[in-house]
Amino acid sequence: MKTIDLVNKNLAKRYRKEKLFRAYGLASIGFGLLCLVLLFSDIIGKGYKAFVQTNIQIEVNFDAGYLGITDTTNTEQMFAANFEGLVKKSLREMFLIKKRSDKRLAYSLVSTDSGYQLHDLLVANPAWLGTTKKVWLLADDDLDTYYKSVDNLNGAFTGRMQEQQLVWIKNLLDNDALQLQFNMNFFNLGDSTEPELAGIRAALMGSLFTLMVTMVLSFPVGVAAAIYLEEYAPRNRFTDIIEVNINNLAAVPSIIFGLLGAAIFLGFFGMHRSLPLVGGLVLTLMTLPTIIITSRAAIKAVPPSIREAAMSIGASKMQVVLHHVLPLAMPGMLTGAIIGLAQALGETAPLLLIGMVAFIVDIPSGVTDPATALPVQIYLWSDRPERSFAELTSAAIMVLLGVLIVMNALAVLLRKKLERRW
Repeated sequence: MKTIDLVNKNLAKRYRKEKLFRAYGLASIGFGLLCLVLLFSDIIGKGYKAFVQTNIQIEVNFDAGYLGITDTTNTEQMFAANFEGLVKKSLREMFLIKKRSDKRLAYSLVSTDSGYQLHDLLVANPAWLGTTKKVWLLADDDLDTYYKSVDNLNGAFTGRMQEQQLVWIKNLLDNDALQLQFNMNFFNLGDSTEPELAGIRAALMGSLFTLMVTMVLSFPVGVAAAIYLEEYAPRNRFTDIIEVNINNLAAVPSIIFGLLGAAIFLGFFGMHRSLPLVGGLVLTLMTLPTIIITSRAAIKAVPPSIREAAMSIGASKMQVVLHHVLPLAMPGMLTGAIIGLAQALGETAPLLLIGMVAFIVDIPSGVTDPATALPVQIYLWSDRPERSFAELTSAAIMVLLGVLIVMNALAVLLRKKLERRW
């Protein structure tokens, strides 16, 4: 066989292997994208219905004598009025209920918060006192689940619905007295044992305050550490040990940082559990290695000629670092910080260990108010038995993923916009 034939044969064999290798790579990417699409489809398919909520229309007579209200601006009268009883009275009249057993079934069609809704409606519309109005009230989670599944090919999910309730619901459907409206409670309220009243605002604010503490502490400390290690620290065994430990800390499981935070901040310093301040301190310990590593890489990317040019015109070491190196490395540092904060936002294990699993109804207003975080809220809802909480869990995951995608996209945009190529 001639040499050229042997070469061509080997080349053809190598080309086949290269094509096969590329096919494996494309197959891997395709498999990963398929898994991502299936995951997102499952989450969105389960969670999109949580953004709307079933409301029921009932006719209410705002009888001043029954409510005991003569002046709607009188706070004491409005607070003492029996709005919950008025809701029950309206339901009995609407369904013509006589039996005692049917009363309980009718009352369970509306949310336990319906009395407060009537109160708010009368406060907003004082002229309604003494008149009869048709109002929309929040439905109970069982009715909400049933109504959202009415068009399901497998049949509506009756759950804990009784036959008499289904008869009333059919009557409501025939009279267009059931309606899906945007679920503002999901974004305005905190946690609740009732699915129709549960929201993510308290968890979102807790995550925001926690990230604020993390950013304020981790970014300056991480940048300062990176500058020292790259520009000032001598190359010896001590600094080598520090570098190895920083790299190792970046790979330590987050639950270890939670144990460390519980031992130091809760055990030694005696700080209270479930505070964004404590959560921020723990996440600072976890985020620091990432910020230090990315900041050092950004500083290394600055060409030595920049330093040499600054020194050649008489700049001191500090002036070189602060006026020349740091501004050029800042885009990479900010990118690393955003990626580190995005990682911290999705952490659950360290926050569980410092007690941020409290049942939080009130919206936190500062870093020292009891709070929970969005990933922890998702964890808590996933363990609830009610079917509606499965929708809320998926919807909260969608919100969390949306925030993470925005943060990572911001990091990419900052890098592309501010990055300089030498």
